[in-house]
Amino acid sequence: MPAATTKAAKRKRSAKTDAPRKRRNKSESGSDDDMADETSVQDRILLLEGQILESKKHYNNIVELLEMAKKSAAKDGEANDDDDDDDDDDESAQLAAAVALCRVFMRLLAAGSLNLAHSMSDKEVVVVRWLKDRMAEYEAELVALVAGKSGDDAAATALTLAMRLLQAQGQAQRKEAAAAVGAEDVYVFPQAFLTSVVRSLLLAGVKLDQEAAEGLADEFVEKYAGEMSDVQFYTFNAVSTVLADLSKGEGEGEADRAETTIAINAASQGALYLLSLLDDVPSLSKDFKTFLVNPPPAKRSHALYSVAKHRKMAQDAWLAVLQRVALSNDKSLRKRALGIASTVIAPWFARPELMLDFLTDCYDAGGATSLLALSGLYYLIRERNVDYPAFFRKLYSLLDAELLHSKHRARFFRLMDSFLASSHLPVQMVASFIKRLARLCLFAPPSAVVSVVPWIYNMLKKHPQCTFMIHRVPRTADERAALARDGLADPFSLAEKDPMETGAVDSCLWELVQLQSHYHPNVATIAKIVSEQFTKQAYNVEDFFDHSYQSMLEAEFGKEVRKTPVVEFQIPKRIFLPHGEAVAPAADTADTGGEQPEDQLLVKLWDFA
Repeated sequence: MPAATTKAAKRKRSAKTDAPRKRRNKSESGSDDDMADETSVQDRILLLEGQILESKKHYNNIVELLEMAKKSAAKDGEANDDDDDDDDDDESAQLAAAVALCRVFMRLLAAGSLNLAHSMSDKEVVVVRWLKDRMAEYEAELVALVAGKSGDDAAATALTLAMRLLQAQGQAQRKEAAAAVGAEDVYVFPQAFLTSVVRSLLLAGVKLDQEAAEGLADEFVEKYAGEMSDVQFYTFNAVSTVLADLSKGEGEGEADRAETTIAINAASQGALYLLSLLDDVPSLSKDFKTFLVNPPPAKRSHALYSVAKHRKMAQDAWLAVLQRVALSNDKSLRKRALGIASTVIAPWFARPELMLDFLTDCYDAGGATSLLALSGLYYLIRERNVDYPAFFRKLYSLLDAELLHSKHRARFFRLMDSFLASSHLPVQMVASFIKRLARLCLFAPPSAVVSVVPWIYNMLKKHPQCTFMIHRVPRTADERAALARDGLADPFSLAEKDPMETGAVDSCLWELVQLQSHYHPNVATIAKIVSEQFTKQAYNVEDFFDHSYQSMLEAEFGKEVRKTPVVEFQIPKRIFLPHGEAVAPAADTADTGGEQPEDQLLVKLWDFA
């Protein structure tokens, strides 16, 4: 059907099935006609399918089915109730035609009708090539449906049809290749078609909402990539190919650059989510048992049975994704990648140190991004012995006022507890971390303070060399005289960035003494642990990380009042007292000549007597 056809022409029905009908209102008895019309379309589709499978002379019916499958349920312009009904009918007919075509091509593939042979005549070769062109046209339509051309329901159906057709293609191509080389153990996988399907999955977020796009990825992984070893292997390769192809289009003209940018951002987000679902890393070749294209390769030396090659494919795919994430300005995308860096991404890498550039860039970005990059960077330091000389200096710079207000505070303290656990760390460095956190507690919310103080207690137990910071007294007579005369200036420098040069080792934890007078009773109570004997081995800081404003407030409300407090007060008649009612000092009266100044206008207006 020509591309310039109007909507009315697209909606016309074949004269072989029924005549044009007049549109009726919902109140009329036209619903029966609508049901009959929809049934007639379904019958027409089944008739065309049956004729194709009966005889080659009906192959042209494929063109009519393709036209039905290409009808989009999305219409431009204003919509009304009747248009909604027609949209539903068109979508139903579209999916029915797509399903029928899938059955047709699967049977043609199984029968070998799309395989070329040397014994074929020129006419038969033309027919086979024509069928392959129509199948390619159908594949393109399925890919468009998966990308969200007609909505999420049609996308899910098209994904199932595409994978069934892919399976049939793989088995047919194997037979054709085996006949060509005269061997039965040839394994062929339709990787090009799978790459197109994966591309549609990654770009589904352009036309569909995020929830629907992620739902498609969930279904793809649950049914295929997560279960079938061959699909997973070639999916990794497809992700790398799609991101590389999209990156090549960035240098095009200004008109297409904005559209390309949107596609790249959507593909990066889709690829990150899709690969994050593939978290089952194989360890042995015998783990590869299930294949979409059967029978599986006969030789165990095939790449699909190699754990090293499988992980290499995954590593390349993740590197492509991390490269796009690093170039993206989307901070939320970076945080999602960093959140799974050490648990999902790193296990796929045969060389995890390849992630170092991405992690260090995120670590140097500051803020919450640096906090999330800590776990991945620490994984490389611990597991791969990666050298990062400025690690502790950068870690010290993350201790700022925003840290104790961050939602990632608990995660940061868990990691820092591991970083500072070694007894071989210099005492100057440990003292700097303890002192800086103690200073930040003076400006921190109560929910953060009750987490920091037990953590400081544990650090003092792990590093006894720092315990002199709890109570520092002058040792000589000159020091005592200077302290009585001039007081004591804190030698700690909060602005110093190097934890080895802050002077914290010469300071004391006077901040914790101030916290013992905190307005919140829980903070005041927990701060007193440093003034008591250190008989407790260590606190379980996990018990304090869950505290928040709400939990602490509910705990206060839940306390039983043992004794009702005595309160004495008098309700004032005025918020602002007139000057005549105020008791003025004698000096003030003398300065004004014994006269009271006139009341301000604010005092006159706020009269509640």
